Amino acid sequence: MTMHLPPNATPFERPPEQVAFHRTELSVILSLYGRMVAAGEWRDYGISHQREVAVFSVFRRTAEVPLYRIEKRPKLRNKQGEYAVIGAGGQVLKRGGDLRAVLRVLERKLIRAVD
Repeated sequence: MTMHLPPNATPFERPPEQVAFHRTELSVILSLYGRMVAAGEWRDYGISHQREVAVFSVFRRTAEVPLYRIEKRPKLRNKQGEYAVIGAGGQVLKRGGDLRAVLRVLERKLIRAVD
């Protein structure tokens, strides 16, 4: 059995794991999701975990492209902030290190939906 390692890796290094949302992060996101579903704005979601990013996608209808993507990129923690809300067209609506503060951009839409 031959192991293929990157040039600077040692045999004891673990391969990079996937980025995932922590339970507390999911609790914050799902709380907002539940309120938006109750307001009739959102209907479905999907979660994907990749090597460098975890994505919570929100849909109005299942067969559509996501209305919003909530992304977690730990490598950006000390730069722009690890959390971002991205619109359907790919534009970054809000970015930062505090998940609740970043999600406020979507809560403003909830206030409009209820009015």
